[in-house]
Order: sequence, then structure tokens, then C-alpha cells
Amino acid sequence: MSKYDKVKIIILAAGKGKRMQSELPKALIPLGGKPMIRYILDKVETLSSDMPYIVVGYNKEQIIKQLGDNYHYVIQEEQLGTGHAVNAVKNYTKDAIGSVVVLYGDQPFTSAETIKRLIEKQNNTKTKIVMATVPIPDFENWRIGLISFGRIIRGKDGHVKRIVEFKDANEEEKNIKELNSGIYAFDAKWLWNNIEKLKNENAQKEYYLTDLIKMATEEGTEIESIEIDAKEALGANTKEELKILENLLNKNS
Repeated sequence: MSKYDKVKIIILAAGKGKRMQSELPKALIPLGGKPMIRYILDKVETLSSDMPYIVVGYNKEQIIKQLGDNYHYVIQEEQLGTGHAVNAVKNYTKDAIGSVVVLYGDQPFTSAETIKRLIEKQNNTKTKIVMATVPIPDFENWRIGLISFGRIIRGKDGHVKRIVEFKDANEEEKNIKELNSGIYAFDAKWLWNNIEKLKNENAQKEYYLTDLIKMATEEGTEIESIEIDAKEALGANTKEELKILENLLNKNS
């Protein structure tokens, strides 16, 4: 038995990917000859024999048929944000102890080592949230694919205080060069006690998982973080961003 077998892993894969001009769910859009989500599933399967929870929505039958029976599928009937998607898993894992890791089906370069580091830091520090952040020098070349990511706001003590989503950020905040990858390890009990407190008071009227950072800070909980390579956070919402992934994949193959 792996020491990670008790960790609950959630992979968000409910998105439509409408800007891809494809009828496929975003997680199934091919990259290097296989669905994007397969890359992250391959990493997870090297860590744990426990089946991850895949949150599905748009064209869910196609995802389930393509990926098979080796996973727990949780249906997000309406796509109301990342917090809403994670909350859909609550009834299946609400009695879990230890860590809950949240990953994305369209971030194919996230490494098994990053997932391990998140889990180890959450276990060792006993903090409620450990998040992976992305420091970058600029948004040039392939890093243009990161420009719409949320910005990390740190306090004078150096700890993460909150995350500002790009669509809600002012000009000063958009110039911040430390980004939120969206990859987290939560203390399971804290996560499930707080997930339903999220509100949708933002430009998108969605329930942001990132608001848990602000919630933890306001209750006096310090947020821990690890830094990861920017390529690990890259996803694909457009054909142009998919091309960036393809170029990087070809360069590293």
C-alpha cells in the first residue's frame, strides 16, 4: 500500500471548452495523440491505488466511455465554478481524513513530484491549505498562456492572503508576477466544513475555490505554498493555447 492511498484526489473535468470550437469536452481534446486528461491520470496512478474522483459535466457520457471504469465519476449538473465543482464531491468523501488534492484535467504537464510535494507539505505542516504558485519573469513567448491566471496577494509577513482572479483584478494586481496554478492540497475536514460557505459575489457569478484562501486568512489560518515550474500550470482554453502545449510537448519529447 502506498502512503498516498488515503489521499483523496479530485480532478476537475466538467468544462465544455467552447473556445476550442470542438464538440469534445475540454478534458478529451487530444494532445500528442491522447486526451489531455490522460496525462494527469497517468501521474495520479503512479502515486495511489485509490481511484481519483473525476468531476464531469458537459458531455459526461463521452468522458466516462473513453476513460472507463477505473475512476469515481461525480456529476456537476451546472458549471458554476471551481468551488461548486469540488463541492459536488463532498458527499462521497466527507468522512475522509488527511489530504484532499485538487487537480485539473486540462493541465497535462502537472508532475507527480508536484502532487507529492503538496501532500507532504500539507501532512508535515498540518496547515489547512497548501497551494502551488507559479513565479514568472514576464508573459512573453509561451508564458502568454498564463496571463489570465489569478494573481497571488501576499501580506507583509510573506504569507498568501488571497487570490485575485484576472477578471476581477485591477491594473496594479494584473502586473503581479506570482500566479495561482489552481493546484491545492487541503486538510479534508477543514475543506468540507467550509466549502459550502463560498459565495458567488464576483464578475462571473461563480463559486471560486480560490475564495477559500481568503476565508482561511480571515480566520487566522496561515496558507502554505510551494513553487512549481510555469509549464506545469499551463492549460488550454483556446486553440492558440493548445498549440503552445503541443509545441512544448514536441520540444520535450
